[in-house]
Parts: sequence; structure tokens; C-alpha cells
Amino acid sequence: MRKSFLLLIFFCASLIFPFAQEQKAVKQDSLEKLLNQTAGFLNEYSYHEGIDRALKLLDASKAFGSDYYHFHAHNFLGLAYSELDDTIRAKKNYEYALDFAQKAKNDTLILWAYNNLGNIYSDNPKTVNRGIEMYEKVILLAEEVAMPEEGLAPKINIAWTYLDIGKPHKAQPYLKESVELLEDKEDNYVRSQLYMLLGRYNRAISKPDSAEVYLAEAFKLAEEDSLILPAAEISREYAALLFEEARYREAYLNLSRYEEYRAKIFEKEKLEQVEAANARFDVSEYQKNLELAKKEQVFQEQIISKSNEKVVVMVISSFILMLILLILNKINQDRKSLIYELRTKNRQLREAKENAERLSLLKTRFFSTVSHELRTPLYGVVGITSLLLEEKGLKKHYNDLKSLKFSADYLLALINDVLQMNKMESNLVSLEHIDFNLEELMLSIVKSFEFTRLQNHNKIHFEIDERIPKSLKGDPVRLSQILMNLVGNAMKFTERGDIYISARLRDRGGVNAKIHFEVKDNGIGIHPAKQKLIFEEFAQLKSSNYNYQGTGLGLPIVKKLLKLFGSEIQLESEEGQGSIFSFVIAFEVGSVKEMETNKAEVISKDYSGHKLVLIVDDNRINQVVTQRILEKKDFICEVAANGEEAIEKIRNHSYNLVLMDVNMPGISGLEATKRIREFDSDVPVVALTAVEIEEIRNKIFKAGMNDIIVKPYDVQQFYQIVYRNLRVEMLKELNS
Repeated sequence: MRKSFLLLIFFCASLIFPFAQEQKAVKQDSLEKLLNQTAGFLNEYSYHEGIDRALKLLDASKAFGSDYYHFHAHNFLGLAYSELDDTIRAKKNYEYALDFAQKAKNDTLILWAYNNLGNIYSDNPKTVNRGIEMYEKVILLAEEVAMPEEGLAPKINIAWTYLDIGKPHKAQPYLKESVELLEDKEDNYVRSQLYMLLGRYNRAISKPDSAEVYLAEAFKLAEEDSLILPAAEISREYAALLFEEARYREAYLNLSRYEEYRAKIFEKEKLEQVEAANARFDVSEYQKNLELAKKEQVFQEQIISKSNEKVVVMVISSFILMLILLILNKINQDRKSLIYELRTKNRQLREAKENAERLSLLKTRFFSTVSHELRTPLYGVVGITSLLLEEKGLKKHYNDLKSLKFSADYLLALINDVLQMNKMESNLVSLEHIDFNLEELMLSIVKSFEFTRLQNHNKIHFEIDERIPKSLKGDPVRLSQILMNLVGNAMKFTERGDIYISARLRDRGGVNAKIHFEVKDNGIGIHPAKQKLIFEEFAQLKSSNYNYQGTGLGLPIVKKLLKLFGSEIQLESEEGQGSIFSFVIAFEVGSVKEMETNKAEVISKDYSGHKLVLIVDDNRINQVVTQRILEKKDFICEVAANGEEAIEKIRNHSYNLVLMDVNMPGISGLEATKRIREFDSDVPVVALTAVEIEEIRNKIFKAGMNDIIVKPYDVQQFYQIVYRNLRVEMLKELNS
């Protein structure tokens, strides 16, 4: 009965739903006519004609290029196959319908699609919970798009499902909400169904008096509007209630009434069964022919039995031979048809695969280009702002400059999030295995949020287990991304509160250490219904509030990065009480001696005296930023605007270091470095690039460059890379 209920709602809505965006009037009229014809046939249980019209609507919508009519064609097919108990085809078409509803960006169609998928899942005992999840999703989306009336159908369906599986206590809140949504609306069909469910609920919790009141009122509404199907269902439920109460005479009367209504709809049900049989691969036609053949065989045997034995043998042999030939011919034809269909499908799959690979390559190239074009101007903003922050004469503008740098860093983080998600979807992300100090890493993360902390008036509480080894082997960059996203979310959704960041040793076995990380806040919290949704791409919590804006990619990135670590995110949250995000990662214990040696080398560097550095960059702003950063450390800088000029300067002068932009007009930085290495193999050349390192690392080192600096960069990190390469250059001079 639930399918019939949703079918009626869907057809009524689809026939009155306006489609004002289409401008091609003639074609739209033909599509609308096909849509109405399909709905009419399906409402009359004429599934063969309904499926035929739906397929024509599908072909017409493809030619017209309309996602709206594409949705309705697949949705009609899903409804037809669902009524014919072909759940596999029904589910496939409902999923297609959902795709086109999302392409059309039509909230109403999206809600219908999820609701119909819920019907498929809830009717299967093995997937009841999946069906309820679909209904819950419809309710949540209806609230988000401010269409509460669209939540009525899924709420009634959830209550119906719980009553069917014997869980009336879970059905009660949904029945209550449905009554509130229906209010004084004049809809006897829906109201009669809802009152019947209320009767079933009260009967299930042993309140026969209340159950009788609701069932009586439900029958009254159904009878007033001549609703045959609901009246029959209500009469049967009423009879069952009266039988339990030992009121057998009244029970018999209601049962008789049920049989009377069934007699009225018998012809329709019979027609439905015939059409269902015709729609299923023409099985009935085959069975009819088989029965006819059997009757003919019996008749022939009766005649032949009166003849002599020789005639009987000849006739039977001829019949058997003919039957064998027919069967062999049928098998051969079916085999040819299947081979042709298989070849067609294989060709389509190859074409789809090639097209998908081509689109994936185009997407990767697009993101690579966008990365460079966005990061290049950001380099100037971040660099100049960092320099201005160090100017003593601009102390009164310190907070303004700090805000400017924070905004630039935030924009860079958004760009990195989009690029990171693209790389993970393309399986381009892998983990490194290097030594790092966990306490220093986490303290640097805490320090990076100082501006946000002061802006939201929060307090940060940091705790690290003393038993955690000083040196661990792993990927500190990816771990930083995970913690930065989690701490950033805690800061964003907490005001005048507390954020707790902790790392505790869970287990220590041999060379491995399992560490439990936790980020806790007492901010706005997350509603249980939204706790799965926030890990989906581009999903945002309270997106209507400007204070909580973002890309919606932070938590999906966290989830995918943790998967690379062999871990998963855990969430505990209550709305208004805050949230706790936690995870466990197993690291290999690193070498403390090696890490301390590296630190000592950095500390003991002696770079006294002025060093001559050549800056090769075609962007004037980038030249100025890089030059001013180096001059603050007493470097002497010269500038080359292109590759040819850089080659000429290096050929005629001796430089301690070359900072080479990779992407330049004319000769690129890679080509320029290759030519420089033909006559000078010693001068350190460090690549400056706004492109992702993973995309260009091999090309950079193959061209003869010594190191990479990604724009925009952190100033301190910039100095470390510069000093590291100067040290190598000095060691070469000493050895010579």
C-alpha cells in the first residue's frame, strides 16, 4: 500500500508541476503530452503501454536535451518496474532519475527521487535500514530547502515501515509529526491513510479504543471520497481489531465489507496481473504457445492410437525431429543475438572508459593551470604583507596587515583544499616516510591559529603524552593537513570557548607506536542527522550563516588522508554541547640521533659575508618580493627577467645561488637550467614554482636543479632552503 500512496502523490505533483525554464514551445508540448500519457497509463495499471510511452519520453527528452523530462522518464520506468516487482530495474531507473534531478538542480525532483529509492529499500527486509536512511535524507533536505510539506510522505513511510516490522514505539514520533504537517489540509486520501496507521499503532500498543476511533474515522474519509483501495485496507484492519476484541459479528461485517470492496477492484487487479506478465520478456506468450502445443500433441496421440504401430512411430518421430530443429534454431538465434549485444556493450564500455580517462586528464590539466595562475598573485600578496609586518614604522597598521595576511593564507588554504581533493580522486597522493618531532609539529599548528583564536576569543589547551617518542617516521605534511583541518573547524565553530588538542600513546610495540589524536571543542556541536553528511564533499554545516562559510572539503580531505594512514575518523557530538574528533595512527619510531644531527647542522651554519644571488622571474612583483626578503639577510641580489638573460649573466658572472622561476615566456626555467649545466655544473639552482610539487618534481631534478621552493612560501621555510643550498655550495668550495 505504501507504493500506491507515493505513486498517487507523485503523479499529482508531476501533472501540475510548472516547467517555465524551457523555451522551445512546440517540442515541450509534445514532451508534456508524452508525460501525461505515461502517467495516465500507469495510473490505469496499463504497464505495457506505460513503459512504451516512458521509453518514447526518454528518447524525446534526449533529443530535446532536458534533464527535467529525463528525470520523469526514468522515474516512470522505476514506478512501473516497482509495481511489477522487478526491483533491480526499478532501483536502476530511480538512481538514473536521481542523477538527472541533481543535474536539473530541482529540489522537488531530488526529494521525490530519494523517497522512491526509500520505497525500494524499505520493502526488502534485508535493506529496511537503508530505506529508512533514504527517508531521513528526504526529511533533512526538505528542511534545508524550506519545503517542510515535502517531508510528509517520507515521515508517513517511515512510520509505515516501523509498523510493518513490529516496532510501533519507533513509528510514534513520525506519526505525530505527520499529523502536525497535515493540519487542516483538505486531503482525504492522505488523511485516511494516516488515520489507518494511527489505528494500527494504537492496536499494536494495546489501546483498542483509540485504535477503533482512528479506524472508524479513516473509513469515513475513504468512503466520502469513494477511495476504494484505502477503504478495503481499512476494513481489513478494522476486522482484525474487532476479532481480537471478540466482537465477532462486527468483525464479520467489516470482513464482508472488505470482500465487497475487493470485488470492485478485482477487474483492475486482474488487468494489472495480465499487463505485468506481458511486460516481463513476453513469458506468457511462450507459455500459451507451449500449452497449445501440448493440447495438439494429446489430440494427435488420441488419433494415432487408433492407427497401427508403424504410423504411430513415424508420426512421433517426425514430431520429435521437428521439435528438435525448432529448438536448435531458437538456440542459434539467441546465441547470435547475445553475441551481438555483448559486442555492442563491450564497445560502449571501451568508449566510456576512454572518454572518462580523457575527461580526467583534462580536469587534472585544468587544476594544474588554475593552481599556477592563482598562486602567482598570492605570492606577491603574502610576500609583501610578510615584509610589511616586520616594518617597525607600520606598527599602527599591524592588526590590519595581520588580517590581510590571514585572508591571503585562508584563500591559499581553500585553493589547496580543492587541489588536494582533485589529487586524491586521481590517486596521485602518496605518503612520505621521514623523521619528524611530533611535539614541534603540533606546537607549530597551535601557533598558526593564534590570530583566529584571538578573533573568536577562544582558549587553546595543548597536551602531549611524555611517553611518545621524540622522533617518529611518517608523513608530517599529511598529518599537519589533518590536524589543521580539524583544529580549523573547531576554531570556526567555537566562540568564547575552549579547544583541547591532545596526543596520547595508545600502544608501544617494538619499533611501532600507536598514537591517539583528539581535537575537542565546546562549540555549537553537530546534530546526529548531519554527522554523516559533513563528511561528504562540499557539505557545509549551517551554510546559511556567513560566519561558517567554507568549501566543505576539509572533513572529506581528512577522511581520505586518514585512509592513506590506514585509519579512520571518529566523531562524538551533541548539538549545543561541542564536538570530539579523534583518530589513531601507527608510526614507526624514528632515530633521535639523526634528527638531532640535522638540527645541529642547521644551527651551526656560518654564512658570514655577502652572498650574490641571481633572481630569475618574469613577474615584476615577484622579483621585488624575493629581492627584499633576501636583502633583509644581507644577500646581494641581481635580477633577470627571462631565461636568455639568466644564461648570459651566469656565463659572465659568478653567483653563490640562482633562484629560477619554472614557468616563463620564451625559454622556460627548466630549459634555461639545462643550458646552464652545459657550462656550469656547480652553481646551486633552486626552482621557484606555483605548480604542485608532485606534478613537476621529476622534471625539475632531471633538468639539473638542486631544490624546490613552492610559491607562495613561508618566509622561514624559504630561508632554510636557501641556506641549505648555500651550505652545499660552500662545502664544494672547501673540498676544492
